[in-house]
Amino acid sequence: MPTDVVMPQMGESIFEGTITRWLKQPGDRVERDEPLLEISTDKVDAEIPAPVSGILSEIKVATGETVQVNTVIAVIGGSPAAPFSAVPTSAAPASSAPVPVPAAVAASTVAASWERPAAPQASPVQEVRRIRSSPLVRRMVRENKLDLGQIAGTGSAGRITKEDVLRHLSQGAVAAAAPAKAASTPAATPASSLPAAAAQAGDRVVPLSRMRAIIAERMVESMRVSPHVHAVYRIDMTRIASLRERSRSAFEQRHGVKLTYMPFIAVAAVEALRHHPVLNASLLDNAIHYHAHVHLGIAVALEWGLIVPVIRESEARSFVGIAQAIGDLAARARTKKLSADEAQGSTFSLTNFGVFGGDFGTPIINQPESAILAIGGLRKEPVVVTADDGGDTIAIRAMQTYCLGFDHRLIDGADAGRFMSTFKNTLENWDREIG
Repeated sequence: MPTDVVMPQMGESIFEGTITRWLKQPGDRVERDEPLLEISTDKVDAEIPAPVSGILSEIKVATGETVQVNTVIAVIGGSPAAPFSAVPTSAAPASSAPVPVPAAVAASTVAASWERPAAPQASPVQEVRRIRSSPLVRRMVRENKLDLGQIAGTGSAGRITKEDVLRHLSQGAVAAAAPAKAASTPAATPASSLPAAAAQAGDRVVPLSRMRAIIAERMVESMRVSPHVHAVYRIDMTRIASLRERSRSAFEQRHGVKLTYMPFIAVAAVEALRHHPVLNASLLDNAIHYHAHVHLGIAVALEWGLIVPVIRESEARSFVGIAQAIGDLAARARTKKLSADEAQGSTFSLTNFGVFGGDFGTPIINQPESAILAIGGLRKEPVVVTADDGGDTIAIRAMQTYCLGFDHRLIDGADAGRFMSTFKNTLENWDREIG
């Protein structure tokens, strides 16, 4: 009997997925739980295993197409189907013609390469339209005081996507600016617009992946929503560098994970968040939501983008537990083994700019969080050291630069300073057992 392969729901807030690669072709034999295809959602990239063993008889949805969860995308077993090119699909291909986006919108040249043309497919009933939009979309609509019924949905079955909201906002901005521009422009002079970047001979044009497009959206949205402020601190990591060097071999043998600097930094961040909870809060519906737990996000760079796995209830974990969680989540992120639930729900994030040698970076907040800490490169440097008796000497110390990005709507500079002072003191005077 044939078995349908459906687009899985990778998390409660996931409504659709994009097929990025088929690992098998019609006629190939697949074994149960063998990777069959790769998909990308607005939370995570993942490999999808075959639900049963058998011959892949039909692929119904092509690479690059986005479909709703529970849509049949392939069939295992049964009679071979007609050639794939003849199989109709209802999903709009990711390579549809781009919709021009006004230059007034940040990152418009990026977004234009993957936006699909608006199609008035959504139901006119307001409640149905609410069902066909994600919580994030409804929050954007609420914050911008928009009418959801006036936004054309381009997602599957007319679902309203974040791209649709951004496009609607940009069109509204252009419409509002038009009268003022007309008044200030002489009648004989035609209104000018910024030219689009022209393709040149030899250019290589690569469509944005689903993950890259989502990252672009979220970064633009975060900069629009949160007034970012950054505070940079220099921290003496000499004590931790010495402890790590002495303990790394025994630690790995005992616990099966490499001893990096990241668990030290994570533990110090959690300690500081416990003492200064406003940095572990979110501004939602004109109220400050203080989160009961520290769900620590750790940004992981992938060849195809960036993902932020989450260590849940990190305040309840030991040093070893945090080190093991960091290693496990990073490894599974790079092999596309994370579930969507493991890549959402963070309340504070760490990102490592120093891994490639940078001194520090000014990070963008991972919404709806209110702060993010960027880790800079660690270097041995000559530093003035003041002894207990007040005398100064020059010594070689392992110094590292950290940059805290925070949302100035609910975090003041004094709050940020107190947080960083606690964080700095924990690292420079490390006195905890590491196991």
